[in-house]
Amino acid sequence: MKRRDLLTTALLGAGATLALGTGNARAADPAAPDTPSDLKITRVRVFNPANSSNLNGPIGLSEIVVAVDTNAGITGYGQGGTPDLLKYAASLLIGQDPLRIEHHWQRMYRSSIYPAGREKLTAVGALDCALWDIKGKRLGAPVYQLLGGRTRNYIECYKSYGLLRIDQAREEARKTMAEGYKAVRSHGVAGENTVFDGRRSIANIVAMCRELREGVGPKGEFIFDAHTRLSLPDAARLCDALQPLDPLFVEDPLRQMDDLTLYQRLRERVNVPLAAGEQFGEMRDGNLQLVEQGFIDFLRSSIPNVGGISAYRKIAALCEAHSVVLTPHFTSPIATAAVAHCLMSHGGEALNEAYRTALPAYLNEGAVFREGRLHVTDRPGLGVVFDERRAQLVATWTQARPAELYQGESAERPDGSHLYL
Repeated sequence: MKRRDLLTTALLGAGATLALGTGNARAADPAAPDTPSDLKITRVRVFNPANSSNLNGPIGLSEIVVAVDTNAGITGYGQGGTPDLLKYAASLLIGQDPLRIEHHWQRMYRSSIYPAGREKLTAVGALDCALWDIKGKRLGAPVYQLLGGRTRNYIECYKSYGLLRIDQAREEARKTMAEGYKAVRSHGVAGENTVFDGRRSIANIVAMCRELREGVGPKGEFIFDAHTRLSLPDAARLCDALQPLDPLFVEDPLRQMDDLTLYQRLRERVNVPLAAGEQFGEMRDGNLQLVEQGFIDFLRSSIPNVGGISAYRKIAALCEAHSVVLTPHFTSPIATAAVAHCLMSHGGEALNEAYRTALPAYLNEGAVFREGRLHVTDRPGLGVVFDERRAQLVATWTQARPAELYQGESAERPDGSHLYL
């Protein structure tokens, strides 16, 4: 068996065929493995879903949908960024082979004289997810198969609340367990209005968490998210007060969310499990240090914030190596499908936040929340079906990077891999 045929069999199973975007069977390419694909990116389009009054979704998460079109009629979808952020990175993709995903990630990430910040990474992440969607459709396989195949039957979830009243917390927690979730989460006590005294709030937080513990029972779990509101002394006091209630974890306890020295000091002072990372970007943006140095037990970074599937799978490997649980923050629906494929193929522990569980009007199919668990479909690619009629087209690009934008000097290593631009 040729090496290329062996790879196809490993990815798709015996007897499977490689499917073109139209659904027609495509014979295995007899060309050498290093021959460029004949697939080319012809256009990138940006949609604003019709049910969104602006370019942002809940809590600032982008609801923007990006469509990457090819000359074979295959379109990949991703979600994140804004038109301005997407334009620069998308211009690098026009005319390129979409199957070279890692190569494109490196170019998009390094395509400016200035490093990609967290906002730009959401655009890179959206485009990266669209490329994985294309690759899955081209090969006729769901993305999780391309990432190594299933490691679990479903993804456990916890139900995420915002503020809860002390007198409602027990019943809400009880209902959450009955719905099949692994845990319930709250980030504060309702009724405290906009005045927040960290030191004085601890008693109320503990009272609410006591009700959550009663509601979930001995086999359930509860989570408290401090929402980066507390100083180091107050965070330590809260963690110590919650320890007897056995929380699954305390999230974002420190106001200085990216101060690794404070995380180290907090870790040395408390015994409850800690979580952080939802505000961070790619692996070197806080994630690497928090995980490698053992400052957290649960990592909250998500897609597209980290730069898409290509970046998230590296973070996942880092977490598995250090026994840190992947607990991605909830995200927009197409990005949720990308998260689900990553978790479905992850070898370590995983727990997904469930907040937006219903598909929006612009998606006919996507990742499915059922009985407190997250499931992926076996449709090729990400498994999402986007209804373009239910979204407003706000931008279209068919040309490579305009000459007026910084071009840099393309540099490659001797083997042809990308170095810098």
